[in-house]
Amino acid sequence: MNWIILIIAGLFEVAFASCLGKAKETSGTEMYYWYAGFLVTVTISMLLLMKATQTLPIGTAYAVWTGIGAVGTALVGIFFFKDPVNFWRIFFISTLIASVVGLKAVSSH
Repeated sequence: MNWIILIIAGLFEVAFASCLGKAKETSGTEMYYWYAGFLVTVTISMLLLMKATQTLPIGTAYAVWTGIGAVGTALVGIFFFKDPVNFWRIFFISTLIASVVGLKAVSSH
């Protein structure tokens, strides 16, 4: 169950990074709404990470959480923020995914 909580925490990490990206693109009241979304999603992400680390090894949990956040944020950047796409970018995103899956595979929990 804590692996599911950890995955959800990672998805909220993607959400808070995306909120920062949207806040950068907007101004006025809309910008503050995105910053509010950032505060809400970062809080949820951290609380879920804290819950997951009660039974999962901290090093593994943190690496998986950041890996999900890094891959998810890179993909959001590509699909929604027009970030560049090239072979090396996709290659390294793939290696991040392989690393997260590998950490899960070798974890004792």
